[in-house]
Formats: sequence, C-alpha cells, structure tokens
Amino acid sequence: MTELSTIAVLGLGKVGNLVATLLVEGGFTVRGVDVDDSRSVDGVTVVAADLGDPTAIADAVDGCDAIVSCLPYSLNIAIADVAAEKGLHYFDLTEDVPTTDHIRALAADADVLMAPQCGLAPGFIGIVGASLAAELDTCRSLKMRVGALPQHPTGLLGYAFNWSAEGVVNEYLNDCEVIEEGVRKFVSPMEWHETIYLNGTELEAFTTSGGLGTMCETLIDTVENLDYKSLRYPGHMKQMNFFFHELLMREDRAKATEILTSAKPPVEADVVHVHVAAEGTVDGRLIRKEFVRSYMPMEIAGEMRTAIAWTTAASLVGVIEMVAAGNLPNSGFLHQEHIPLDAFLASRTGNYYDANQDA
Repeated sequence: MTELSTIAVLGLGKVGNLVATLLVEGGFTVRGVDVDDSRSVDGVTVVAADLGDPTAIADAVDGCDAIVSCLPYSLNIAIADVAAEKGLHYFDLTEDVPTTDHIRALAADADVLMAPQCGLAPGFIGIVGASLAAELDTCRSLKMRVGALPQHPTGLLGYAFNWSAEGVVNEYLNDCEVIEEGVRKFVSPMEWHETIYLNGTELEAFTTSGGLGTMCETLIDTVENLDYKSLRYPGHMKQMNFFFHELLMREDRAKATEILTSAKPPVEADVVHVHVAAEGTVDGRLIRKEFVRSYMPMEIAGEMRTAIAWTTAASLVGVIEMVAAGNLPNSGFLHQEHIPLDAFLASRTGNYYDANQDA
C-alpha cells in the first residue's frame, strides 16, 4: 500500500500556500507545483508545470505519494486521473458533484485513497453534521449552514469573493440534493429562504449546491430531512437571482464569474460562520443539538490568514494527517461524513477549528 509522506500540492495561491505550510509543519515532505515557480513557501520545493496538461502534471508529481489539488474544480478530473494512473493518493477541495462522481468511479478500482471534498463545505461541515446526527436515536432533521463573508459588508450584495468566484457561480446555478420527508430529491438553488441570527447578526440562508457532498446517500436511512444552505447578509439572494435570471447571466457562467470577481474582490477582514443543527430523539425525548461557530482571520507561520483560507486548509490537512496516522482508510473513496469529529479535532491541524473561534 502506498505510504503518505511526500505530497505534491498543486496550486500555490492563498489556500494552496497555507496547505503546503501546514503540511511542512506537520512533518511531511512537500513539493509545490504551480504555473509560476517563483512562488515560494518555506520548506517547500516548487516546480513549474502547465496545470492544464496531464502529462506535465504526471512528470511534476513523479516520486510523490499523494496529490493535493488546490486548483479550480474544472481541472480536478484530469488531475484525479493522473493520481489513479500513477497510484497516488488524491485529495481536493471540490464542491462540484460531477467531478466527485468521476473521482468516486476511479476509487472503485484504485488501491489508493481518493478523497475529494476535503474543504469547509463540503468537508468539515459534513464531519460536524454526521457527528451531531449520530448522537440521536432518531433524527428528524439535520440543517447545515455555512457562510464565508466580509466582516464589513458594502453594497446591495454585501459580499466579497474570497473564495473562487467560479465555484460560487457553480453553487448558485446547479440543482441541490436534499432529503425531504425521507426521500432524496433535487431542488433549485437560491430558494428555501430563511432568516438566521448568529451572535445578534441577522443573516439569510438559501439553498446552494454541493455542500452536502455524499451525505444524502449515506444518511438516507437515518435522517428524515437534510439540507445545506449558504449564509449571506440580508438581500443577497434577491440580488443574485436578479443577476442570474432576469439579466440571463446564467447563460454565460464565464462572463458572470468575470463580472462578479471585478465587482466584489477579496477582503482581508472576513469571517466564516458555521451553523449546524440536528433535531431528534434520545430515549424518547425530543432534543436539539447545535454546533455554532464564527471563525476569524488568524496568524499562522508568521502571516495573517483569512478565515476562509485557514478553515479550508485546516480541514484538508487535518484529514491528510488522520490518513497518515492510520486513523482513516488509505484506499477507496473517503466520505467526509465517515470521519469522526472528535478524532478530527484532536489532529494537529484539525484542532485549529477548536482553538480559534469567536462564539
């Protein structure tokens, strides 16, 4: 079985840089692969490669035990194919359902671990949700909400694209899988609107795709109602529905991504809200279990990291640490909801989620 000590991190942007840094701090040997080999990370050997060329990627990761993709979801199918062909473990951050389905098919014939969806949502949110549901004898509802937001919103959108605008557009336009009254089904995105208050701040929540990962399949026999929604400041959903549907920007996702990125660039002062609630019975008594946190930017390795960067990177690296330690399978397909929350939070990097919160 392939060991896990030398890891190639593809893409050294904000998240990829931090993933590489945390892996080095965890004792792994790390090779950074980027289109620009001038990007530097302490303790990391960086090589240049065309990340859209599978042959170039295969050459760049030669001698590694695993590939970690911190690239846009649209590149991940080809990268996962390289990992499977070379017998390398594979990890990514994708929220795209077709990409995950492809990787899952690869895992059926692989002797290595194929682990997509290792970010915040899907990823950490699934670990939390499944853990809360497991504390109940019966679970009538599991509601999972996540928002990566500017601390100081401006304009009608009240938003900043600290995460991939391409990924957000995908989430806003693709259908969303849910469990409703014990039935798996798909519903439209940017619907099922609700109001939520976190520490006195009013937020809205609405359906977006991909956040549940494979949870509907896993929990269909144990959870009666299950859904995932994104958290935003009030009014955001109305504006985005106008943008995509009345202005027909849904017909040109690339153009929509370009416009949104230009209009709402990233900010340094962000916040990540996580709100998970499970309702059901224990010993015949109806109860509600909650996991509510707000995560702020923090300093790691001498540099301030945005909340979305470190929560995403810590989730991914925490999973890798658990696999390397033998606490998770090292072959097949990894479902995020099968990862025990307590063990994840006890990992060196997963512990950031316990130690760095404002709640």
